[in-house]
Amino acid sequence: MFFQSEGWIRYDEIVRGDLPIFERFDETAYRRYVKTAKISDVLEREAILKNLNCAELSEEKWCFTNAGAVFFRVNVDDVLFRHAGIICALYKGTDKSYILDAKELNSDIVSNVDDAMVFLKKHLRISYKIEALQRENILELPEDALREAVVNAVCHRDYFEKGARVMVEIYDDRVDIVNPGGVCKGITRENFGTISIARNPIIASMFYRIGYIEQMGTGIIRMRNAARIAKVAEPEFDFSNFFKVTFKRNAAIQMKAAGDRQAITSDWRAIEPSDRKTEILSYVKEHSKITASEAASLLKLSNGRVRAILKEMTAEGTIRKVGDNRYTYYVGINYSI
Repeated sequence: MFFQSEGWIRYDEIVRGDLPIFERFDETAYRRYVKTAKISDVLEREAILKNLNCAELSEEKWCFTNAGAVFFRVNVDDVLFRHAGIICALYKGTDKSYILDAKELNSDIVSNVDDAMVFLKKHLRISYKIEALQRENILELPEDALREAVVNAVCHRDYFEKGARVMVEIYDDRVDIVNPGGVCKGITRENFGTISIARNPIIASMFYRIGYIEQMGTGIIRMRNAARIAKVAEPEFDFSNFFKVTFKRNAAIQMKAAGDRQAITSDWRAIEPSDRKTEILSYVKEHSKITASEAASLLKLSNGRVRAILKEMTAEGTIRKVGDNRYTYYVGINYSI
C-alpha cells in the first residue's frame, strides 16, 4: 500500500503473467485503435502491443499489462476488470432517490468513454441553432468539457481500488463525473490545474495517441475554457478520496446564450426535458408501443404538446413512427431503461 500511495507502483504498468494475449483478445477494439492512432501494421501485433506498453513477454508467452487488458481484452462479465467500467445514471430530482435510467458500461475502455458520452447526449437538453438551411444541435453543456471530464476520470482513477467505479450521474440541476482516488501525491489545492501528475501514464498516453487528450496536463484548463466559450458555469472540482467534476445545469444561462446569438440565429428551440421522454421510453419498453393519446394521458399534457415531443423523439432516433392518421403508434429504437 505504501508503494502504491507514493506512486512507485503504477497499476497500468504491471505485467499480468496470468493473462496471455491470445485469451479473450478483443480484435475489434484493437483494429479500431490502431486505425484511429494511425499505427502501421508493418510490425506484428506483439511488437505493436509492446511498443504501446500493453504487452510483455512473461515465461516465454506474450501477456497483457493491465493497460493492455483494459484496452484490448474482452471485459464483459469479467470479474478481473469489472471495476474498470463506468456506471451511468439519470436521476429524477437533485438526489439519488429515484433512478430514471441507468447503464453499466463494461466494454473496452475507449468504448466505455464513447458510450458514456452517448448516455450524456441522450439525456441532456439540446437546442437548435438554425442559420439559413443548416441546423446545428447544441448540447446544454459543452460536449468537449464533458468528454474531457470522462476521459480524465478513466485516466486518473485509482485502479487499485476495486470497490468503486467511475460514475457519470445526471441530476435535474447538475452533472457529476466521479472517479475513485483523489488527486495524485504532490498536487495541492493551490497548484491544482497548473501541474499534472499521471496516475496511469500508459492509459493517458494511449488516449493521447487517438486524440482523446490534446496535450498532457491541460484537461482542467480545457474544461474551464470550453465552459467559458459556451457561456455556462465553469465546472467545480472536489477531491478527497474521490475526484468529482460538477457541471451546473442552468436554464437561465442557456437562455442568455441563446439571446446572445439572436443576431445570427433564425430560430432557437429547446427540446423537451429528458424526464418526459424517459417516461415515454419506459412505457414503450413495458407495452411494446405507445400512441399519442396514451402519451398524453401518461404525461398529462395536451395532444399538441405530446405530438411535438413524439416528433422530436422520432427525429432523434429514439422511437420510430408506425402507421398513419388514427392508426399511428410508436415503437422504441436503441433505448435502455
